[in-house]
Amino acid sequence: MCGIHVAVSATAPEVPPELHCRLCNRGPDYLGLAERHVRGGSLSLHFTTTVLALRGDHVAQQPLVDPRTGSVLCWNGEAWRIDGLGVDGNDGEAILARLMKASASPPAVAAAPGSEREAAILDVFRAVEGPFSFVYFDAPTETLFFGRDRLGRRSLMIDSNDASGELTLSSIAEACDPSWKEVEADGIYVLRYPSSPATTLPARHQWIAGDEHADFVSSIGRFNKSLPSTAFVLTTSSPSVAMLKHQLLDSLRPRVLEIPQPPASDVTPSKARIAVLFSGGLDCAVLARLTHDLLEQDQEIDLVNVAFENPRVVAQLRKDSKGGELLTDFFEICPDRITGRKSFAELQAVCPGRVFRFVAVNVPYSETLAHRSQVVSLMYPHNTEMDLSIAFALYFAARGRGLCYESSSSVSQPAPYTCSARVLLSGLGADELFGGYGRHMVAFSKQGYAGLADELLLDVSRLGKRNLGRDDRVMTHWSKEVRFPFLDERLVKWAIETPSWEKCDFENGEGFTGVEAGKRVLRLLALALGMENVAKEKKRAIQFGSRTAKMENGRVKGTTTIV
Repeated sequence: MCGIHVAVSATAPEVPPELHCRLCNRGPDYLGLAERHVRGGSLSLHFTTTVLALRGDHVAQQPLVDPRTGSVLCWNGEAWRIDGLGVDGNDGEAILARLMKASASPPAVAAAPGSEREAAILDVFRAVEGPFSFVYFDAPTETLFFGRDRLGRRSLMIDSNDASGELTLSSIAEACDPSWKEVEADGIYVLRYPSSPATTLPARHQWIAGDEHADFVSSIGRFNKSLPSTAFVLTTSSPSVAMLKHQLLDSLRPRVLEIPQPPASDVTPSKARIAVLFSGGLDCAVLARLTHDLLEQDQEIDLVNVAFENPRVVAQLRKDSKGGELLTDFFEICPDRITGRKSFAELQAVCPGRVFRFVAVNVPYSETLAHRSQVVSLMYPHNTEMDLSIAFALYFAARGRGLCYESSSSVSQPAPYTCSARVLLSGLGADELFGGYGRHMVAFSKQGYAGLADELLLDVSRLGKRNLGRDDRVMTHWSKEVRFPFLDERLVKWAIETPSWEKCDFENGEGFTGVEAGKRVLRLLALALGMENVAKEKKRAIQFGSRTAKMENGRVKGTTTIV
């Protein structure tokens, strides 16, 4: 994980102090600078990169520089595979090495769009599987390449002046200003700086060259819209259940293994290198259960569960107590806290010998208000009440400061704790891939599997635009990297190419399998893993489970723009 800031300007702009601080929060291990010039020196490129070191046996100092040509790479992400093969050592350095090889042709021959040199550079990024954003400056041809991965799992923002050629690319917006926009996750952008000050507009190149894959979803695969020809019932022995387990384990391996030990914490030292964003729901509990199968037995796993003081709920509790003392801890009656503790107990039962640590993050309303402006600026340009309520939950969960329980026993005594794990696992993506939202059931009830397929396709195709840039900016503020095992390219490809009825067979009620139809393939996997309670847990949105929604006004809509 890294923070990127690249400014192309006729002057020498400084990174604003507040943004500088936020970039360092994203990457506390190293801060590097580089400068290059284009258009005969009339424009300067100022590169700033911060590093959170999670790959290889050393801190890779960024920006990465090709010593032969002076080309510069700012890399923020994880290349789990390149050309289908796993990556040993630092992935940013591996990508720079490939770029150096790709740009070996003479620049005089390679200056034109569509050249072999440009195509070779594009192919380097096309070959990467994993979450990333990047900025690469090919110095000999004065060409800037930038973009986000196919699903948009890492943030990259842009503020540009097309007439002058000046622009700024940054992991976080410098200000809540309409001029700042998210770089679309729809390809690789190329910007050339000719010697004359002509208007410079970026050209977009598809993630997959050619037109034969134009109908691919997020340039990953074709969505399967086929309809069943005979009656079908999903069970624990169905092939899709076994295949989902296989796909999830393959996705988790690079994401949970070989993570460096986090820096020692003077406050709450632990061996946990992994923390799960843990509502206790189906998606996160399955990830925690499968992570147990992969990690060495002596490694601990933190389960971070967040609950908020919602003034409206507390007021109702006080009303019910008729002005007396509250008879309960309002954090402990948050829906996600109740579910989290139940799933924590079930994990401990089915994973003997593993230390799971339940981290109860309790957020008073006064603290929510104190951090509001910061959360608003981090999530920008997302700016609705729903965005804010979700961002609050993710922001405080990523901070990981709360009370630690190492046993689900009612007599377990908590201790103050701050999660030191630098890698967070999120279950995001499971609802979109496997039909977990109420609207999926509604679509099926109206139009059958054809309507369900259309609704799933819509959700998957807009994942990056709706959620992921926001979530990345909010959580990485605490020097953490969030990883999304359900959004591995190979798992996504398998999921969208699998018929809808092999993921969520809404035509069959709970009586057939004991679990509801939404995300049934994942629920059946939970059953096969020994987690019956988790398999039967109902879907609940994070903003309602943690009670960040409708804190002041019960009638406000999620689509309302925040003030």
